[in-house]
Order: sequence, then structure tokens, then C-alpha cells
Amino acid sequence: MILQHELGLSHAGLLASMREELEEEKFREFWSKIELHSLGTPIQHITGSEEFYGRSFGVNEHVLIPRPETEELIEETLQLAARYFPTGNPSIADIGTGSGVIAITMKCELPAADVTATDISQAALSVATDNAKRLHADVAFKLGDLLESIKDRKWDIVLSNPPYIGYEEAPDLSDSVRDFEPHSALFAENQGLALYEKMAEGLPEIVDKPSIIGFEIGYTQGKAVKNLLKDAFPEANVYVKKDINKNDRMVFCINV
Repeated sequence: MILQHELGLSHAGLLASMREELEEEKFREFWSKIELHSLGTPIQHITGSEEFYGRSFGVNEHVLIPRPETEELIEETLQLAARYFPTGNPSIADIGTGSGVIAITMKCELPAADVTATDISQAALSVATDNAKRLHADVAFKLGDLLESIKDRKWDIVLSNPPYIGYEEAPDLSDSVRDFEPHSALFAENQGLALYEKMAEGLPEIVDKPSIIGFEIGYTQGKAVKNLLKDAFPEANVYVKKDINKNDRMVFCINV
């Protein structure tokens, strides 16, 4: 992957050129990045990008590297949106957007949607804004803590992949995650549940009917987050959805 990046080649292009000699200067650049990676630097920080839902997103040390599991949050949301908002133009809020993958992907998949994304980090919003421009996605970005900057209106769909790792879990994380990804995007108080609690408390005031709420969660948090949303929306359909690895990974609340 690093060699492809250094040479500007696709995987097929790299295979086709394997017998060609590498220039000395290119080799030095390549090997310096191999050394960085050997010390734990994620490949995505070296190449500056990661693939998500068929698109390339810029990433750096200010944002969480997109994970494949979040693509499953997108998949489920698109299926629900087709059912509850068949006109294809719902208002969508992405809370804690990071690199912008959720908000930008939703806008690209539903071009008529009105999409807004928030983050508490200006550095993260800069990355997300650059990604939106490069992918021609008209997303509004707002600086603010959780729901604070979007409380002025009602929303049809609210999505979030917030920090959900408890601080006590930090020693069990891989070095490349713990030492290189932003802790503000990883960790939360109360065994990782603090931000779900805050959002569940404020969401009833800002969502319309019908509405869809979708959270990505840690694999042990399904029951707790489901209960938070059920308490906030007693009449809604709240369910936990597993990811491709059969782990609890998403909680959805359908408020009709």
C-alpha cells in the first residue's frame, strides 16, 4: 500500500511494474515511510487517505480513521430512509463527524438530502470540509458540542459514531490506535456511555416525526444504549443491529 502510494500506482499497476528498478531517491522515500509504519504510525496517516463506501477520504492525526463497520451504519440508514422518506430529501444531522465520512456519504447517496455535520474539533471540521469539497458534497459543517449547534430546528435523521471507548479500556487498545488517533474521538466517561446519555437526553426536542436515529456503538454497549433511547422515546421501535462479524454494532430508533 505504501509503495503504491509512493509510485502513484493502482494495485494492478504495481503488479505490472514489479520488474522495474526503483529509483534510489524513491526508494529512500519509500523506506522512510516503512520505518514510520514499523514504529506504529497507521498506514492511513502515511498515505493521508482511507477508502470508505467506495470513495477516498483524506485523514490525519486530527480525525478517527474510518472503519468498515461504519459502512454498515450507512447501509442500514439508507434502507430505512427509503422506507420512511421515499422522496429522498430528508434533513440529516451527523454528530461528531470527524473526517466527515457519514455526512458526506449520506449526501452523495441522497443528493436531495439536507445534510449538516457537527464536531467539537475545528481541526476535524477542516478535514471534513476538505473532503466535502473534493467529493462535491454540499454539507453544512458546524462547530459545537454534540447537539448544541443544531438545536434550532427539527431533524428527520440523526446519526452519530461518537467516542465510545471507556478510559479503562485504553491499555487493551493496539498501539497504533492508542498512540496515533485522537483521544477526543476515542474515549468517553462512564464506561464509554457518557455521550450517548447526553444525546438521548436532548434528542426528543430536535427530531421530527417520523424520524430515524442511528448510533454506532461498542460491541458490549447494545443493551445500555438501547435502553437510553427507549427511555427517551418510549413509543419508538428501538433495536440493536449486529455487524458482519456478529457483534452488536448499531442501535437504531425509529420514531413514528
